[in-house]
Amino acid sequence: MGPTEQTPSQRIDGRIAELGDWRGEMLARLRRVILAADPEVMEEWKWRGVPVWYRSGMICTGETYKSAVKATFAKGAALDDPAGLFNASLDGNQRRAIDFHEGDMVDEAALTALVRAAIALNLGKNPARR
Repeated sequence: MGPTEQTPSQRIDGRIAELGDWRGEMLARLRRVILAADPEVMEEWKWRGVPVWYRSGMICTGETYKSAVKATFAKGAALDDPAGLFNASLDGNQRRAIDFHEGDMVDEAALTALVRAAIALNLGKNPARR
């Protein structure tokens, strides 16, 4: 990495600051939950500006739109979601997403469980649906 290149974590910091509104706050909150779920989670910056979190494979992305912050789980269709967090991309074969809107509450315990289940699936520990 050259002296002017930023790490993925620095780029995510920049995106949060650049948003400067509820979307930045929401992305920062989601990021904190994801990183706290497992100390080995790695951050990446993909597809011209999308934060992506990995642990033995992709866990989820953190996309920002005008009216939503979207956490898309790469293998979400294979995960139990007892709290019913998934509310978007429900018809896909692989992915599932959670759209967060301004003023939404975040069930951090349920989100942490979902992140840990995604990691377990990536690690081959099979938390898949029963």
